[in-house]
Amino acid sequence: MKFPLYIAKRYLFSKSSNNAINIITGIAAVGVVVGAMSLFIVLSGFSGLKDFSLQFTNVFDSDLKIFPARGKTLSFSEEKEQQLKEVLGVASYSKTIEERVFLQYKGKNHIAYIKGTDTNYKSVNPIDSILYFGNWLAHGEPEVVIGLGTAAKLSIGIQDYIDLLEIYVPTPGTGQINALDPSNAFTKQSVVVSGVYQVNEDLDSKYVFSDIEFARTLLQMDSAAVSSIELKLLPGVSEENIREQLKPLFSEEIIIKNRIQQNDALYKMLNTENIAVYLIFTLVLIIALFNVIGSIIMMILDKRKNIKTLYNLGATLRDIRKIFFLQGTLLTTFGGLLGILLGVLAVGAQLQFEFVNITASLPYPVSLKLINVLVVFATITILGLIASKIASGRVREKLLN
Repeated sequence: MKFPLYIAKRYLFSKSSNNAINIITGIAAVGVVVGAMSLFIVLSGFSGLKDFSLQFTNVFDSDLKIFPARGKTLSFSEEKEQQLKEVLGVASYSKTIEERVFLQYKGKNHIAYIKGTDTNYKSVNPIDSILYFGNWLAHGEPEVVIGLGTAAKLSIGIQDYIDLLEIYVPTPGTGQINALDPSNAFTKQSVVVSGVYQVNEDLDSKYVFSDIEFARTLLQMDSAAVSSIELKLLPGVSEENIREQLKPLFSEEIIIKNRIQQNDALYKMLNTENIAVYLIFTLVLIIALFNVIGSIIMMILDKRKNIKTLYNLGATLRDIRKIFFLQGTLLTTFGGLLGILLGVLAVGAQLQFEFVNITASLPYPVSLKLINVLVVFATITILGLIASKIASGRVREKLLN
């Protein structure tokens, strides 16, 4: 192994007498470096976009959320609540009620979801980070917190005690709703908007937060009924262990989702985009590695006399093939490492100086992750081995005769 490696390093780092081969080898090396650098930068960019998109779920969705498997509500009595408090690993929990509602303000309409929350909701989700302006609702009062998108659609401000926001829900047993006169088919409550939250474009128009008792009264629900229970877990606890402790607490069948499962469509979309971009740039890298194959083949033809000399001195055909295989492997490995290093410097510069912006105030999000380094290095190494194997296979017995 030492003999082929020694010769391969000599061929790789020494200039050829043929200037054209030096140029071809240089182009192949640059292609590997640029390809690896590009792949790393793109993966880091998509990692940054993924983290940027998912940061909203970290402030809006809980660690675990309990849903009814059938129907819209599940029964959560005081006895079950006491049992939930005794579950080890649960830092806090919050009962919530969700239902579609019809909003009306000064002749403007909007359909959203009311989300009734209890006083523990602040302990489960960091609402301070999503409150855009105003105050969070006072529990026990007819107040709501709406999204920035809802506020824009209804042209509504906060603390307006003269013109109140009207919330309509279908009255049970009324049959078909008359859209022209919804007041006869809906139960109505008037509320004050105490604050406005901002998360992202979709969520800013989706939810209206209220006190849970207000939501129960509006929806005419039983005092023990809830739509879901949101949990915050202690750091380092086993999620599976918590799930096993929660299931026996409920007589009905329940579904327990973590933060990823609550946003499975978003995660699938981001992962699919990431894989698609990786495959596209890997294809570009494969095309670049054709230059490596070409440069090695040209080197084989240029070194025919040296190859015959090595063969006559006792080197086997396998040893000679191994020389050019190792030459191609070293070329792609060193080129890949240099490309990754340049990519790390470029991503680090973006994180430090933010010279590429999406908008005037929003820098393009990137993320330095070890997994991206490993993925790029593994990709360039595997493709380099394949390219080197193909090229070294051109060394045949008739070349030595």
